[in-house]
Amino acid sequence: MELALNPYQIYQQNAVMMAGPGELTAMLYDGAIRFLNQARQAITKKDIPAAHQSLIRAQDIISYLNNTVNTTYEVGANLAAIYDYVLRRLVEANMKKDAAIIDEAIDLIKDLSATWREAMTRARQNGAGAP
Repeated sequence: MELALNPYQIYQQNAVMMAGPGELTAMLYDGAIRFLNQARQAITKKDIPAAHQSLIRAQDIISYLNNTVNTTYEVGANLAAIYDYVLRRLVEANMKKDAAIIDEAIDLIKDLSATWREAMTRARQNGAGAP
């Protein structure tokens, strides 16, 4: 038996399908932040399985972003190094169930997200499309 999607899930699926590469990256940052906030809340509630699951989902997003970076250019190599660092910290946070490490990762991802969104805005203003 197939479960019916609620309207919000349908909207989310359509948003992902219609988004360009720049918007997809922004959505991935948002998703990673959302899962990290869920992990922090789960740690606070001592819900270890939920914390683990949320951290794994955030790790999957960061791994995907890291695997899609073009490291041919210096900026791409630097971005890959940041993703690698965040991923290592998330693994450590998952092993220790440490909310402080999660907060550090959230701050880094928020900075990346803000920079990415600024780059998309400037690219649109210059008529170059999304980065």
